[in-house]
Amino acid sequence: MQSVDPQNGKNFWKKNNKSVPGSIRAVYGAMHPPIIHSPRSSPRKEISQKKVMTSSSFQDYQESVNDAWDCGDDEFCMISDVKISSRVVQSTAQSVINSHRIGQLPVTANSPMTSAAPGTALLAETDSTLVPTGLETSASGNPPANQQIHPDALSAPQGLENLQQTLSKQNVHSASTSPIPHITRADDVLQQRSSFPVEGCERKAAKLEKFEELINGNTDLTELRKLAWSGVLPAARPVAWRLLNGYLPANMERREDTLKRKREEYWSFVQQYYDTRHDDIHLDTYRQIHIDIPRMSPLVPLFQQRIVQEMFERILYIWAIRHPASGYVQGINDLVTPFFIVFLHEVVPEGECVDTYDLSQISEEKRAVVEADSFWCMSKLLDGIQDNYTFAQPGIQTKVLQLKELMQRIDSTLHEHLERHEIDYLQFSFRWFNNLLMRELPLACTVRLWDTLQAEPDGFSHFLLYVCAAFLKHFSQQLLAQRDFQSLMLLVQNLPTASWSDSEVSLLVAEAFRLKYVFADAPNHLQANKK
Repeated sequence: MQSVDPQNGKNFWKKNNKSVPGSIRAVYGAMHPPIIHSPRSSPRKEISQKKVMTSSSFQDYQESVNDAWDCGDDEFCMISDVKISSRVVQSTAQSVINSHRIGQLPVTANSPMTSAAPGTALLAETDSTLVPTGLETSASGNPPANQQIHPDALSAPQGLENLQQTLSKQNVHSASTSPIPHITRADDVLQQRSSFPVEGCERKAAKLEKFEELINGNTDLTELRKLAWSGVLPAARPVAWRLLNGYLPANMERREDTLKRKREEYWSFVQQYYDTRHDDIHLDTYRQIHIDIPRMSPLVPLFQQRIVQEMFERILYIWAIRHPASGYVQGINDLVTPFFIVFLHEVVPEGECVDTYDLSQISEEKRAVVEADSFWCMSKLLDGIQDNYTFAQPGIQTKVLQLKELMQRIDSTLHEHLERHEIDYLQFSFRWFNNLLMRELPLACTVRLWDTLQAEPDGFSHFLLYVCAAFLKHFSQQLLAQRDFQSLMLLVQNLPTASWSDSEVSLLVAEAFRLKYVFADAPNHLQANKK
């Protein structure tokens, strides 16, 4: 097609025989908008019209195909007055592709890495929910809170029938919208999703078998770290954490003797030091521990039991006595909790809720094992980050500055927004590094995060920096929407994570790995202010 530019007389529109990326071509027999023959023309006449199309104006050509696409908002695909979020479509398609890929392709440790984390074939096994076309969706792709989705609406083929009935009631049969291709594809997706739970169980069973193979013999710690990076199954977590922490030897023959010796050693410390808690020299330390422990997870009945609080008092007091360079610092009490919960699952009867279980029903011998193992694992953890808790806490001060520099490079818009409103990183991120994000996430999410932190080399001392950066970046849009110091500070100190699950944590650590992969060994070349 050609059109003459009135200014210079040159052809402005030219027909190019080369294929244009993104151009629309009719594929006969496929699910494209049907080609409607005009009643005034015959197929022969159409052929002749195609030959003279080059001489028609671009406006005529545009009018002849204006029903082939909708020039509306890119955010939503419109079918009459029904909106389907394109993000839901994309996330659903990605979920199907990833599930198929997992079933077909084995994951190797030497596979190419871009943003994929080691040992993960699927970074987050999120269950992307299809939203029926009769429901409005928010910008995030989720239905509004005031709308309820009946489970039958998402099952095939009943959900598909409901979708077809909705469209037929609305008389959506225009060739321009062409709902039939979308219905067919939705049916395929729903049928694929119906097999997800079975495939998920099979994957978990296979993963548990790999864990058992590794931990029930002489353990290859490198392979265990790769497998644990994407999350440890609850059944294998107690032993896996002891191995990853360095508390339990990799050699199977040494484990029993080591555990017996270390547990006896802990109780000898209790017998030797715990009675000194009322001495004047140690009274302040014990008083602070005694005050902090009841504040731990006040909404969880387990931590309000006196028997549990006494266990924590012994653990923290013995550690403080044996580490006089730092002593007890507020926040260390939180670091015992994940180990305590994980090891408690070994002794609580199956099917019982740990959060509400009465520990007085457990034998004293089993409680002693949980307490001793929690002490030693916490000690191993703190050995790698002890400068976080020495005088003036220089380790945390350094990490806060590193986080500020990193955010300036990965999200300069958010960084400048915080700077403009005089938000100091120390005001919110000090707690993140002091408590290892425990106060920011639900306890179950913290346990999942610690799977990765323990599997990652220098996870708590180094990788945590990138986790915090990914965590802050995740809420970038919400923070940018705040326009004053008070609202910004309230949000950044109480980020909305109450509804988080393992899926969100998996995405968080995957993004942290990407940041580490890009920035850890390249400290200068991506600086925003580099000239």
